[in-house]
Amino acid sequence: MENKKTMELEGKKVSESKTIMTEMIMPNDTNPLGNLMGGNLLRWMDIVGGICAGKHCEAHVVTASVDHVSFQKPIKLGDVITIEARATRAFTTSVEIYVEVFAADVKGKNNRMCNHAYFTFVGLNDDTLKPKAIPSLVPLTRDEQSLYDSALRRRELRLVLSGRMKPEQASGIKALFAEAPAKT
Repeated sequence: MENKKTMELEGKKVSESKTIMTEMIMPNDTNPLGNLMGGNLLRWMDIVGGICAGKHCEAHVVTASVDHVSFQKPIKLGDVITIEARATRAFTTSVEIYVEVFAADVKGKNNRMCNHAYFTFVGLNDDTLKPKAIPSLVPLTRDEQSLYDSALRRRELRLVLSGRMKPEQASGIKALFAEAPAKT
């Protein structure tokens, strides 16, 4: 019989924690130009990302970092947004979540991808509220595998930029530059 800790830490599929949230943009969500305010969108992205991370970690989570936030297209008053979050890779106590934002008008027309970001969440032990070991992630599709593979470089960059890793220790980033052809 397997012990409880082994069962808890078995790998999980991306689909097991994927989370989707829908909101309609109302007047109190917008700036004077009638566009969704970035802070409101970031809040919703953090919520859906946190739900996704909590499902993956099977624990309460806290936001550790947000990076590569990209506001590509404005979202207007009356638009309906769909925010999708999926785990890209799990590390010892943290999980990276990719969040995408799509918008359309209320009739479902003019569908467009508007924003995306990478969030990192840390799973917490219920009793101590300290970081806990979390399940690994099992990528099944080519897209999931691509996000999984590139997550290590994104993590190294976050650690270097936060001062928790020396640049020379970032082997994944160094390898990326070593592979790049020299420009003449």
